[in-house]
Amino acid sequence: MNEGDHAQAATDLLAAEKSGEQIGLLTLKHPEMGMDDAYAVQNAIYRAKLAEGRKVVGWKIGLTSKAMQYALNIDIPDSGILFDDMVFAHGAVVPQGRFIQPRIEAEIAFVMKAPIGGADVTRADVIAATDYVAPSIEILDTRILRADPASGVTRKVYDTISDNAANAGVVLGDKQHAPDAFDLRWVGAITSRNGEVEETGLGAGVLNDPVESVVWLARRMAQYGQSIEPGHIILSGSFIRPVECPSGSKINADFGPFGQVDISFA
Repeated sequence: MNEGDHAQAATDLLAAEKSGEQIGLLTLKHPEMGMDDAYAVQNAIYRAKLAEGRKVVGWKIGLTSKAMQYALNIDIPDSGILFDDMVFAHGAVVPQGRFIQPRIEAEIAFVMKAPIGGADVTRADVIAATDYVAPSIEILDTRILRADPASGVTRKVYDTISDNAANAGVVLGDKQHAPDAFDLRWVGAITSRNGEVEETGLGAGVLNDPVESVVWLARRMAQYGQSIEPGHIILSGSFIRPVECPSGSKINADFGPFGQVDISFA
C-alpha cells in the first residue's frame, strides 16, 4: 500500500464510524497489506481525529491471549488509541445507534501518573509510573465487515489494527488500587449479560501478567517515537472472549474485591 491508500482507508473507516455502514475488508482490497500498512492507516485516523478536536486519553492493548493469537496466526499483541469521546462512566447507558456491532471485554486498566517510554522499559518502571489500577470494560466495535459476504473470507489482524484495534469505548470501575496492592495475575472477573454469566477469566491470561502487557506497549511505542503520558488510561488486554452486546444488554463485570464495572446498551 502507498500513502494514498492509507489515507483513503482511514477516510473510509471514519465515514463508516459516522454513518454506521461498515466497509469491506481492507485485506481483500489490498492483498499485499502488512503490519506497517495497518498501523499507517491507524495513524492516519489518529491525525484526522486530532484535527477534529479529539484528545488522546490513553491506549489499548489487544490480542494478548494465546487463544486469540493462535486464532489469527500471529505471535504479538496489537494496540489502539483511546480518545476522549470514548470514555463512559461506570453504570452509564450507551445510546442506541452509537455503535455498529458492540461487544465488550473485561480488563485491568492502568492509570498513569508519570510518563514512560523507551526500548528498555521494565516491569519496575511500569509499577513506578502507575497512579492506580482499576477494573474496566473495553467496548469494541467494528467499522469493517467481520466477513466478506461473497467469499466468506473473514477479517485479518491487519483489518483490525487499521480499525484502531476495534477500539470504541472504555469504562472504568468503582475502585482504584495501588499497582502492587494485588497480584494482578490472580485478579479475575465474572462477566454477565442480563444477569447470566457469559465469561470468566484471570489476569494471567494477559501475557502471563498484565504489567508485562504495559511493558510491551511502552517498548512498541518507542519504535514510533511515542510514549505513555501522565493521566493516560492503559487497557492491558482482555482475559475473556468478547461478549456480544445487542440493544438491551446490561453488562456487569464482577472482579470480586478488586471492584465492579457496569455498562448498559439502550
